[in-house]
Amino acid sequence: MSIVAPILIALLIGLIAAYHRLRLWLHVLLTAAALAAGAWAGANLTASLVVGGVFALVALPLLIAPLRRSWITRPLLAFYTKILPPLTDTERTALEAGTVGFEGELFSGKPKWKLLLDQPAPALTTEEQAFLDGPCEQLCKLANEWDITHVRTDLPPELWEFIKRHKFFGMIIPKQYGGLGFSAYAHHRVILKLASISSSLAATVGVPNSLGPGELLMHYGTSEQKQHYLPRLADGREIPCFGLTGPFAGSDATSIPDYGIVCTHEWNGAKVVGIRLTFDKRYITLAPVATLIGLAFRMVDPDGLLGDKKDLGISLALIPRDTPGVEIGRRHFPLNSAFMNGPIRGRDVFVPLSALIGGEEYAGRGWQMLVEVLSIGRSITLPSTASGGAKAAAVVTGAYARIRKQFGLSIGRFEGVEEALARMAGKAYAVSALAQSTAAAVARGENPAVPSTIAKYHCTTTAREVIQDAMDVLGGKGIILGPRNFMGRNWQHAPISITVEGANIMTRSLMIFGQGAILCHPWVLKEMKAAQLPDPQQRLHEFDRNLFGHVGFAISNAVRACWFGLSAARIGTAPGDACTRRYFRKLNRYSAALALMADTAMLLLGGKLKFREKLSARLGDVLSQLYIASAMLKRYHDEGAPASDQPLLAWAFHDAVHRIELALSGALRNFPIRPVGWLLWLLVFPWGRRAQEPSDRLGHRAAALLMSPCDARDRLAAGLFLTPGEHNPAGRIDSYLAKVILAEPVERKFWKALKNHDIEALEFDAQLDEGVREGWISADERKQLEELRAITIDAIAVDDFDPSELMAASARPAPRVRDVA
Repeated sequence: MSIVAPILIALLIGLIAAYHRLRLWLHVLLTAAALAAGAWAGANLTASLVVGGVFALVALPLLIAPLRRSWITRPLLAFYTKILPPLTDTERTALEAGTVGFEGELFSGKPKWKLLLDQPAPALTTEEQAFLDGPCEQLCKLANEWDITHVRTDLPPELWEFIKRHKFFGMIIPKQYGGLGFSAYAHHRVILKLASISSSLAATVGVPNSLGPGELLMHYGTSEQKQHYLPRLADGREIPCFGLTGPFAGSDATSIPDYGIVCTHEWNGAKVVGIRLTFDKRYITLAPVATLIGLAFRMVDPDGLLGDKKDLGISLALIPRDTPGVEIGRRHFPLNSAFMNGPIRGRDVFVPLSALIGGEEYAGRGWQMLVEVLSIGRSITLPSTASGGAKAAAVVTGAYARIRKQFGLSIGRFEGVEEALARMAGKAYAVSALAQSTAAAVARGENPAVPSTIAKYHCTTTAREVIQDAMDVLGGKGIILGPRNFMGRNWQHAPISITVEGANIMTRSLMIFGQGAILCHPWVLKEMKAAQLPDPQQRLHEFDRNLFGHVGFAISNAVRACWFGLSAARIGTAPGDACTRRYFRKLNRYSAALALMADTAMLLLGGKLKFREKLSARLGDVLSQLYIASAMLKRYHDEGAPASDQPLLAWAFHDAVHRIELALSGALRNFPIRPVGWLLWLLVFPWGRRAQEPSDRLGHRAAALLMSPCDARDRLAAGLFLTPGEHNPAGRIDSYLAKVILAEPVERKFWKALKNHDIEALEFDAQLDEGVREGWISADERKQLEELRAITIDAIAVDDFDPSELMAASARPAPRVRDVA
């Protein structure tokens, strides 16, 4: 045998050990055994001894812990401590606030899919289902979106009363305080259903159950605060709002200029220590009607009334609306949406220390409090609203595309329209799975910091894309506003969710990967914490353990990424059925590629990485699409792996992996250190970038599901309000689909007969009379065609108005008063 054989043997064993992440001592034993076996089989003995000796010189110092720590770890720790980028208090708080769920596995390069698939499928309790079928269904029936958004620009009084009476504002408040005590999943389902009929209604109900006084009181409130406020919030006696954003502090919420000075003042006839507040907030949802204001401000104690610390930091307080000095009531008008939103201001507003949420103990801990609960609210309200809007747009537009005919064909049969419908179907499936996944994580007790940012960004962005396609398909039906329009307001309102709770540009470029790279990585945060331990010996031991775990992790991911690239992820064990097994293998590949890219970027760029926002955004896109694809696979298997869903799953999955490869490609082509980018390209894409967008054939199958009643379409529409009614044109259109399909053979037969016969009748009724006389159709078929015509007219009809109906109330002339003197 060649003298090269021992080298190849050692290299092969090393690659196998790295791929399977074997312990170093086992790697050493396997290499020694393989070299011995090779020599016995005829390999050059001298070469085997030389290779074994070199390998031993490298491996033994790593195996002997005292030597490793003294010779390698100690100098590396000193270097690491110097280059470790300093974390601001804001960043440290954000990193320590959230929990890590399955998203951590996606950073591992070797996800444990069993952990995902073994998570219980989200389910409603009997009480929660009854609420959806009862009060929630009734509230949807009462909602008239045109009346809400155009006539009143507000919910009518009866809706406000209904919401309060049935405790919609108290869904998350425990029963012991008079709330409904619903799970996060039930909260998600309620918001989804409301959003499918009115985004203004969904926002009105969603905000009090999201980030605000209720959530903060439940986590941090004193016993007295909980006993007083939570029952009043649950039944609507108090309507809350929360003031965080101001003219000079938007996404950078920690720089708020609003302040509160600790001082003494008269309060209820006694001189007490309290806070004199000055603030200017805007974009505050429910502010115009709020009776209880949650306020974030910077708290200072110049006279040392509470201690030696002068700048206590961000704090949170509850302020009743009628507190002297509070200015509230005017409205913003966000893109013709009717949900209440406006500014709140105050100057020299005095409140006692008991107004601090959590009392004096929580003074200065406001940012920590906000971050800890923000991901809970952000996981539910906006993703659920986007999911409801996207699913309704896809399902109802699919029905419309079957009903609406041009050139004798349903417009959904035209390939251009079919292409848009396919995108809508696949993206609605993805958004639905993502929103459900994050809600389920919260319901399991997690505080999903990274998934909440993924869900917020991708649900809202993707929903806007779905609605845009819907508008293209609907054409004039979509742009003429009025009671018959079911999509125009959604199109107008879509940018609102893009903007709030962290602008999407900032969320993508700074937050998703910025948090994920540290919080989800199996070693980085551990290394950072180890390097900051006060005890030198413990610091060295912990850093050593995490450092070499990280080194082995990085080597393994390089090997796995290259192997999966070479094999196109066709080889390897994976869960799933015949349809999804290959999908899990592909995600294994991209997980390894993400981990390799993240480690390389953090190693070479260090603290500068957070200023490389485009690189961070692209790596965040990879993490996001891995999470979305995982959520889709989880949903598919939770629902029993229905074969009829496979076109939707396949379209959405191929779209996700295509986006993953685009993001990886963009990151590699623009990597700041070009030679490193070239080397990584060879590891990640040894055969080049191969993932393609979903095929036309697959798109045809996905689009067809939207235009035909079937169980896959029913599952996609699950949870929507599609009950036909006077104020629900979407529900009416959806209900027509089955009748239209039944009438299509008769319609084709009738139109064919008309073309083949020369008749003088021009009116439709006269043509039907002729058809019955000539025997082309029966009397029953005539009724069927009459019903089809009525259905079609209702589906395609648009509204028109007297000019005075569209005039703003402020522009209308005052009524003349008759002089009766």
